[in-house]
Amino acid sequence: MTAEIPPPPALPSPPALPLPLRERKKLRTRQTLIATALELFGAHGFDGVTLDALCEAAEVSKRTFFRYFAGKEDVAMAPTQDLWTAFLDVLETTPAGEEAARPLLGLLTDGLTGAIARMPADGWADRALASRRLAARTPSMDAHCLAFCDRTTRAALTVLDRRLVLGGPGALHARLALDMLVSAFHQALDSWVAQPAGHTTEDLARRLREVAAELPRAAAATAVPRP
Repeated sequence: MTAEIPPPPALPSPPALPLPLRERKKLRTRQTLIATALELFGAHGFDGVTLDALCEAAEVSKRTFFRYFAGKEDVAMAPTQDLWTAFLDVLETTPAGEEAARPLLGLLTDGLTGAIARMPADGWADRALASRRLAARTPSMDAHCLAFCDRTTRAALTVLDRRLVLGGPGALHARLALDMLVSAFHQALDSWVAQPAGHTTEDLARRLREVAAELPRAAAATAVPRP
């Protein structure tokens, strides 16, 4: 049985300032597009919904759609893409503090669990669940996910290089740590999606911490030939 991993200290959040009206309208339009797309894709399949039908259902023009998303895959993957965008922001903005050097993988895991905590309480978990279930049966979404993951990893490496002094072969270790974090997240996400109920951001963060805690043991695991 996996030991319960205590949550990391809460990351400081910037002061909440009310968004200007224009920004609030843009955010509402974007959320409407995401919710409408996932509802239609869930009912009719990804390939069964045209962009014209999606825009008509969301009551926006195609020109407006392309202000927010590059295509159908982009809007379908928006919940998890928003999470990783928040992760980059956590890496960029969290104060370094005065503590001594710490394991890089632990720092990254704390950053991603902090990003999960930032996700909107009003339906993000439901949208993420719908998105992942759709991706499981839509090959083009998997390809889109790989491309987004590569871009995000490169962006994270840039932030780490700018903000941290990495010991040893720093660039290699940072890339390996990020790859391990992504793998741990997908494992945690898969188990989160597979459960029959309890799809909360808190549960997703807990699963991520538990899987990440297994990474050092997985790296040290031995392989014994079968008789």
